[in-house]
Amino acid sequence: MERRAVNPWDWSLKYGYNQAEVIHGATRQVICAGQTAVDGNGMPQHPGDMRAQIGLALDNLETVLKEAGLNLGNVIKLGVYTTDVDEALQNFDLMGMRFGIHRVSPPMTLLGVTRLAIPGLLFEIEATAAA
Repeated sequence: MERRAVNPWDWSLKYGYNQAEVIHGATRQVICAGQTAVDGNGMPQHPGDMRAQIGLALDNLETVLKEAGLNLGNVIKLGVYTTDVDEALQNFDLMGMRFGIHRVSPPMTLLGVTRLAIPGLLFEIEATAAA
């Protein structure tokens, strides 16, 4: 799979994402449900701690991708939902660290929401990956 970043403007790069990517040569896609800060039994973890919740949501996303034979480097689109956009952005360095290792900056949408499906969750990330 080949990726070509499309950035008519460079402002999004400081937030860690491309405006678009052209994908060539992908033969399969994996569509991941939103991943949150829950344990293996679906119980919410890290109440009130945005940073820890982002970290665990990313761990869970990596686990799902690994089970599908992929990793964060295969992610081609992200949807991020949070109950506090400002606090999430203060902790987005975690996103940069995790995706930066793979040298990818997938296009992303970040939305502020009133709440997530399970009370107490602050952050959810869904992904589309390709290989």
